[in-house]
Amino acid sequence: MEPILHGIILAFGLILPLGVQNVFVFTQGVTQPHLLRAFPAAITAAICDTLLIILAILGLSVIVLQFEWLRFGLLVLGILFLVYMGKVIWSSGAANMEGKEALPVHKQILFALSVSLLNPHALLDIIGVIGTSAVKYSGQEQLAFAITCVVVSWLWFLGLTIAGATLKKIKIASKVFIVFNKCSALFIWGTAFYLLISLL
Repeated sequence: MEPILHGIILAFGLILPLGVQNVFVFTQGVTQPHLLRAFPAAITAAICDTLLIILAILGLSVIVLQFEWLRFGLLVLGILFLVYMGKVIWSSGAANMEGKEALPVHKQILFALSVSLLNPHALLDIIGVIGTSAVKYSGQEQLAFAITCVVVSWLWFLGLTIAGATLKKIKIASKVFIVFNKCSALFIWGTAFYLLISLL
């Protein structure tokens, strides 16, 4: 029971804070014309988290935390993608509200991959926290810990998508969604700037 409770608390603690990954998944729920059209982003993010959690528990955390150049490379790639991601969200906000096409499936998947696998915060959190926390367990307990973290991740991203789609159905003025997208883009750029400062 302890590994399951530990996994729930740890996984929620890592993914609850407002992050680039969460913002993107939620935004798809808001901007896509139908709920099902928003699921590719959520599913991609959940699959990426599942992969990272499994790799971290299998020992990738030990490798990444030992090589400073690898951590530096992840941060640089993350900054570049965050700047690009912010630009896309900033410019797509008004367009989505004017009846033009929302992000197609392939772009959703691409951007979800980038904010999941090239997000330094997510990588370091999963590898540094979940990976090292799993060391205290072995056998069945470690498996229960891993499954719990994965299930929490899936429930969270699917829930974010549904929350965004539900918010849209309340018929809030389109200007509110435009402002939300602009704020999301500013948040993403702010994260990129924070990461840049950490490199200097």
